[in-house]
Amino acid sequence: MGTAKRRARRKRDGHANYRLIRYADDLVVMVSGERRHAEALREEVAVVLAPLGLRLAPEKTRVVHIDEGFDFLGTHIRRMRKRGTAKYYVYTKPSKKAVQAIKDNMKDATDRSTRHQDLDTLLASVNRKLRGWALYHRHGVAKATFSAVDHHAWHRLMRWIRHKYAGRHVLSMKQLRRRFCDQGWRFAHNGVVFTGAASVAVKRYRYRGYNIATPWTPKPATTG
Repeated sequence: MGTAKRRARRKRDGHANYRLIRYADDLVVMVSGERRHAEALREEVAVVLAPLGLRLAPEKTRVVHIDEGFDFLGTHIRRMRKRGTAKYYVYTKPSKKAVQAIKDNMKDATDRSTRHQDLDTLLASVNRKLRGWALYHRHGVAKATFSAVDHHAWHRLMRWIRHKYAGRHVLSMKQLRRRFCDQGWRFAHNGVVFTGAASVAVKRYRYRGYNIATPWTPKPATTG
């Protein structure tokens, strides 16, 4: 299956072509063929892994069509029609599980047990968490997701501030804005501002195909 000619011959003969994508012990096998080819390959993979003391996790192993989409390494991958056109492209975006994980992280960071911190310390911590998460997901269709995550984080911070600085009376939204925001409703304290995930620019991954070196990449011929 190493050349286009061999792959074309296999398709003419009714066989499927495969490509393996692996990271540590997580893997996806892309199948250019029919569902029966993918089902048969799953059994073959299980046989190959058995002597290594490994097995496929039933709850994580599925055979799906690319139009249904699947999650891999925190990313949802799915082929969809581009809006306004009749063309289909494969899109990647943060998976629902990944989005929920960062929201849970924000919930823990703004829990009542953290109210002993100063606001600037909390803002710096939240910014680091959101930026790190966004840097991982910035190569997908993630702009709207980043904004949604920031919206969630902002409301968590708002409730944290109102409880911490309430005093005898509930801190009104007007007081909150006057005391703890600098530009509009952006939180700021002692020079530290809330930047969030949206501060990370989305940069779509440039497909490099066979330009990515592997142990099987042929070495260029030497000239002497």
